[in-house]
Amino acid sequence: MSLLQELGAQLRATSDELPTGLVTVAMERLRSATELLNWVRQSSVDPIGVPQLGNATEHAEHAAAALRLAQDAIAAYLAAIGLSGEPSAPPDQDWREGLKPPPEVSAPDNVRPPPEQLGSWWRRRVEELTGEAPPPGDEPTGTPASRADTAELLRRVAGGVRSGDKSRLGRDLHAVNASSGLALSAVTPPVLHRLAGDLLGHEPRADDVARLRSAATGRVRSLLPGAPPAVLETLIARVCRAPVPAGAPAHPADSAVTASVLTGVLLARLGRDPSTLDPAAPEPLRRPPTDA
Repeated sequence: MSLLQELGAQLRATSDELPTGLVTVAMERLRSATELLNWVRQSSVDPIGVPQLGNATEHAEHAAAALRLAQDAIAAYLAAIGLSGEPSAPPDQDWREGLKPPPEVSAPDNVRPPPEQLGSWWRRRVEELTGEAPPPGDEPTGTPASRADTAELLRRVAGGVRSGDKSRLGRDLHAVNASSGLALSAVTPPVLHRLAGDLLGHEPRADDVARLRSAATGRVRSLLPGAPPAVLETLIARVCRAPVPAGAPAHPADSAVTASVLTGVLLARLGRDPSTLDPAAPEPLRRPPTDA
């Protein structure tokens, strides 16, 4: 290996090791927490930490942008010295980070997290969105679920979307506690960005909003007849890095549920199985660009 090739290999390794995915997941979790608190504060005069979360989200957004800029600069430099064709790790792995299970954290035997208090609230909103009543029986309870549980929920929802079974979709969403359901808001954005890029054949841009809207709106509305149209518009704008429409804060469950259904719709448009959302699954092959 020549000195130039060795330099290129080191630069690619540095680029691949930048924590872009982790920062993106942290940014989306802060954003979903802000949305939840924005909804809660509608009935409270106390800002309850929303400004602080907003500042943290802004810092995370700047960090993610700086990491992407660094990766782009490394790629441009490698191209300038004639090493752009050298093999490297697959690009855009952010979507895998949110789907990976978190590390195990052991707690003392005598310390137990408090039970969840959001079950009825989650089920009522899921019923309004899907039009499907919750099944009889006890509500899901327990401690907040891990990312592994949320990733499995996303795969189940995508399976229901692919089959077009609204009843199955409602059952899957009713079957989890609110923590697992709301976590969909943090897990889905990198996945949606990747799927949209695969469908379009390039990184989603602001001028792709209309194409994605045309590709997804009909199917999403048929499965979520109670979802406000502005929620899907906001999700598509974020995927395309376009200005987000202004409006009243949406119900936090709306964003989580709609994002998971949109994920299933884009998977179906790509002809992919929900199992490809497993972070250990082989990298999906990008097909030629299509007219969304």
